[in-house]
Amino acid sequence: MSALRILIADDHEVVRKGIRSLLEAHPGWEVVAETANGRDAVSSAVRLKPDVALLDIAMPGLNGLDATRQILTDAPNTRVLILTMHDTEQVVRDVLAAGARGFLLKSDAGRDLVSAVEALQSRRTFFTTKVAQLVLDGYLHPNTSPSDQAARGVLTPREREVIQLLAEGKTTKEVATTLNLSVKTAETHRTNLMRKLDLHSVVDLTLYAVRNGIVHVA
Repeated sequence: MSALRILIADDHEVVRKGIRSLLEAHPGWEVVAETANGRDAVSSAVRLKPDVALLDIAMPGLNGLDATRQILTDAPNTRVLILTMHDTEQVVRDVLAAGARGFLLKSDAGRDLVSAVEALQSRRTFFTTKVAQLVLDGYLHPNTSPSDQAARGVLTPREREVIQLLAEGKTTKEVATTLNLSVKTAETHRTNLMRKLDLHSVVDLTLYAVRNGIVHVA
């Protein structure tokens, strides 16, 4: 049987090394790449086609949810496990909507990481007990209105990339360079975002990004 090939993406080096140590202690598992941001995670996943990708949500450049969407588009056989400190019902919903197969709190990683990866290796899903209860409660007692759901879906994947970079303090020129766009195209995206969301400043845009889980504040 060939080795299970795993990619790790987290912007904290100590966390990455700890996860790698846990995974490589398991017979037959191989970590093929480590990255510190979502954009590098996507490019590594597309290039290496790992069996499993472990992604933090709160990463610079491209958050883990949008990275998940891109990975599943360009490397559809990769199963994604989200690692995060955030366990609200909305975060769980967003993780499921992005297409991840598992959700693991970082506080539970020492106990449950191996079990989570084993589940994805067997093409099953994995949720820790607390997260599974949140999912169950959310389906039994839905409290998200259709209008709220529509609002979260208003942005295209490219617009979500642009809004994250702007919210992280990038200039329009830096956004253009990062996304391989012309400055004029980046400016058009910014203008369209402001108009679509009825925002009037970068501060408003940043608040929107935080409130909607596009960027995360520690």
